[in-house]
Amino acid sequence: MADPETLVFRAALKPKVYRDFEIADTSTLYALAQAIVRCFDFDFDHAFGFYSKLKGNIYASPIRYELFVDMGEGEGEARSVKRTRIVDAFPSVGAKMRFLFDYGDGWEFLVELVKRRPKEPKVKLPRLLISAGEAPAQYPDPEDE
Repeated sequence: MADPETLVFRAALKPKVYRDFEIADTSTLYALAQAIVRCFDFDFDHAFGFYSKLKGNIYASPIRYELFVDMGEGEGEARSVKRTRIVDAFPSVGAKMRFLFDYGDGWEFLVELVKRRPKEPKVKLPRLLISAGEAPAQYPDPEDE
């Protein structure tokens, strides 16, 4: 059996607003979504999906993983986020997908697998490695706009 690895991801809202974090290679896309949302100090309280199409209509993505499938509401060819391991959706360093969180507010992140590395003993995962730029408020105060 291969030695345990961790995966380092970059999740970006804008080019200068991103978080790099490390997660176990045995984790599911559901755990990846949870890690992304927490790295930006958002509440993990909405449906979400991962989409292979990096530009244009996100719903035209040939590969889609959506929480709706796990809720029994999936349509079309979407796959499960709870049953899909991260390494199956992001098979190699450089693999990218769009992560759409909260279909109403439409928070869209570009997610890239940037590195694989040996798991360090006694390190609690997932863990935030780099925080660049200030994350926007998940629910902006309408008076601030």
